[in-house]
Amino acid sequence: MKHHSIVVALGGSGGLTKNELQDQSSQLTELQLLDSDGRLAGGFGRTLDQLGDRHVVPSEIGVDLLLLAAGVTAADTRISRSSEAQDSWTRELDLYVPVSDPTSWSKQKLRIERILRFLSGDRWHVYFRDRPAAAKILSKTPPELIKPDFDCVSLFSGGMDSFVGAIDLLAAGRKPLLMSHYWDISTSSQNLCATRIGAVYGDLAPRHVRAHLGFANGIVDGVEQETTTRARSFLFIALAALAASGLDDVGLIVPENGLIALNVPLDPLRLGAWSTRTTHPFYLARWQELLDGLGIRATVANPYRFKTKGQMLKECTHQKLVRDFAHETISCSSIAKARWRGRAPGHCGHCTPCLIRRAAMLEAFGADQTEYTLADLRAQSLDSRARQNEHIRSFQLMGKRLQVEGDIEKLLVHKPGPLTDYSAAEQSDYAAVFRGGIEEVGRLLTGVVVRPE
Repeated sequence: MKHHSIVVALGGSGGLTKNELQDQSSQLTELQLLDSDGRLAGGFGRTLDQLGDRHVVPSEIGVDLLLLAAGVTAADTRISRSSEAQDSWTRELDLYVPVSDPTSWSKQKLRIERILRFLSGDRWHVYFRDRPAAAKILSKTPPELIKPDFDCVSLFSGGMDSFVGAIDLLAAGRKPLLMSHYWDISTSSQNLCATRIGAVYGDLAPRHVRAHLGFANGIVDGVEQETTTRARSFLFIALAALAASGLDDVGLIVPENGLIALNVPLDPLRLGAWSTRTTHPFYLARWQELLDGLGIRATVANPYRFKTKGQMLKECTHQKLVRDFAHETISCSSIAKARWRGRAPGHCGHCTPCLIRRAAMLEAFGADQTEYTLADLRAQSLDSRARQNEHIRSFQLMGKRLQVEGDIEKLLVHKPGPLTDYSAAEQSDYAAVFRGGIEEVGRLLTGVVVRPE
């Protein structure tokens, strides 16, 4: 196992030497984020520009959060688990981040480390230091600032849940600022979704920010990239919080169906490393604590936490819009993998997000226009030894457990993470949405045969 230190630098003298690291045996990687003009480089500066174009000027604390998210993203995506972790999973990662107020940030150190450990399963340590003089002010206020006309910030991924979320907000007369992050083809539906919604509710360009933030392969010397991206939602929520820091007491909306948000392991092998926690209720509660501690006035909320994906579709405010265009959203965990079969990128049809999507479309509309690589689940029996079919079998096994083991869902919902932030009634609602979601997928899989071939 190799220990790694990611140092976020702002200017030529803004980094650290190896002798200044907490662990001097650690491999040091410097991320230089300030360009020669004294502004944040690349996509980081362009994100601030996009917000400024929409009259949103983040606070310096909000910019600090973006710098922290940069370090988290670099560590999570560019340090291989297989080569750098002793157990091929748990990495040792230190972050050094220059901030506007090291005293305030140091009070949040343990909370941030707890968030990151829960999210990615790695051992994180975060250290804060003062920004260099040339980078004291990174969020520039324009000469004539027009007050922004937004009452909430909502994540907008190009997926089905965020599509429904944006529609429901606009239909309710809300004024959302939609925050997107794009990097590869899996986010290609964002502009298309915005166009579809904009045709009904007006051009979304003035309220849509698309951030392109990430790092090229090879930034960590001698180390391959990592593809699991367990910490990806830290960047997504940090972007929303960045925007919220430039507004006044707004909602920070994370639209996600309850089944995916809980992400209860469907079998023992998926507990821990294989169970993502990107929108888990415990994780969102910790984000609320962090924002409160930093003085960012925003209320984190998932309005769909007690709904299945099918219920989200059926109850969407504008039924024609969602019926006509929900199939253009992207859900697949890896749409690029179709290339291995000589096909264009698209939905595989058999991963967990695809199965939940297919079940939701069937539940809400009775049909699904999405094209899947595995188009017909019932065309023939599926080989249980094939890795692509393991998710189907896991859903079937969990469905059977719920049928024969009584109220077991009330125990299972606590496996991926604590629900102690929530009342007994809310915990019962989480159990109900888990059962409802599994039953929804179960109806999709009725008559599907998975067995050894």
